[in-house]
Amino acid sequence: METDKHIQILTADAVGLLKEMVAIPSPSFSESAVCEHICEWMTDRGIVHEKLCNNIIAEHITDKSKPTLMLCAHIDTVSPSEGYEFDPYEPHDDVAADVIGKMTGQDVGPDDIIAGLGSNDDGASVVSMIAAYRAFSSDDKNVILVLTCEEERSGKNGMTGLWGKRFCERGANIEDATEVDYAIVGEPTGMKAATSERGLLVIDATAHGQSGHAARNEGVNAMYIALEDIAAIRAHEFERISSRMGKVNMNVTQINAGTAHNVIPDRCDFVIDIRPTEQYTNEEILQELQSICRSELKPRNLSNRSSATYDGSRLQEITDALGIATFSSPTTSDWMRITCDAIKMGPGDSARSHRKNEFVFTDEIRKGIEGYIEFINNL
Repeated sequence: METDKHIQILTADAVGLLKEMVAIPSPSFSESAVCEHICEWMTDRGIVHEKLCNNIIAEHITDKSKPTLMLCAHIDTVSPSEGYEFDPYEPHDDVAADVIGKMTGQDVGPDDIIAGLGSNDDGASVVSMIAAYRAFSSDDKNVILVLTCEEERSGKNGMTGLWGKRFCERGANIEDATEVDYAIVGEPTGMKAATSERGLLVIDATAHGQSGHAARNEGVNAMYIALEDIAAIRAHEFERISSRMGKVNMNVTQINAGTAHNVIPDRCDFVIDIRPTEQYTNEEILQELQSICRSELKPRNLSNRSSATYDGSRLQEITDALGIATFSSPTTSDWMRITCDAIKMGPGDSARSHRKNEFVFTDEIRKGIEGYIEFINNL
């Protein structure tokens, strides 16, 4: 068990690194500078690692026959939201402390927070996982640290490119890939454990008709075809229900048709937003919907699948034993890229992500480090 003094040292280092990371703009596909900075920081502290594209990988494997845990978080950010009341790249700002104090109704000083873009999503998990990895780098446990790029934009060079080539689940027998038994995906969950997360399937639908003059009632109205399909979609229910997430959620969110008041539209476009569960692949959902629709359905991306912790999972056993609250996450993450047993858990609050005035409390960093260490010790 780590001593209080060691936790304090790990926390101070983590907070310092996070402030440095926030000061370096790192939107998806432009993570080179922050990646290099983290690599230099790790080298200075004797953490052996490698850099692949803008991913950072550190492996501590002592016995390949024993279970291996992956700690995974992402180093990229979205672009800053409008309306920031302080500099999103200045984590030391006294103004930020005042703004966040008013937002939270708490007495907040500059030392109580790390403010700025990426501090909460996903820098807090990044630095807490680095600290946890350091805590076990001389231990006999198999722990891998993977800090990915391009997560916010589902880029091909992040975990999408790593999993199945550089890493795989145990028993996959992929040459030169490190086998992983378990993963903790670091995202701001308040150190609660997400044991499932919905996927995302966006479908662009097009109803085709035939144009004509409205006064003569000519043509085939594509809008009517679309409306019939939308009614069918609204009434449709997928048969298989997830014990963790419930039903597949589906909504038509956009529609567009027509060029003039007196022209029968020969085309009507609409968009279907679907949040799958682990009971269906995205391909299965697409096929089932196409069978009830006359409109042509085209998916934007079939890879954003749903994920769930395995039934009878050792990870689930540990969360129960430690009294960690569990929930089903409505947001996606790098979890959808991996296939081993996993949970999603990290410091911070998802409600602060992708919004103005992003921040994380320094105390949340400490609790994140302690939480990861305790979890790994039990695993």
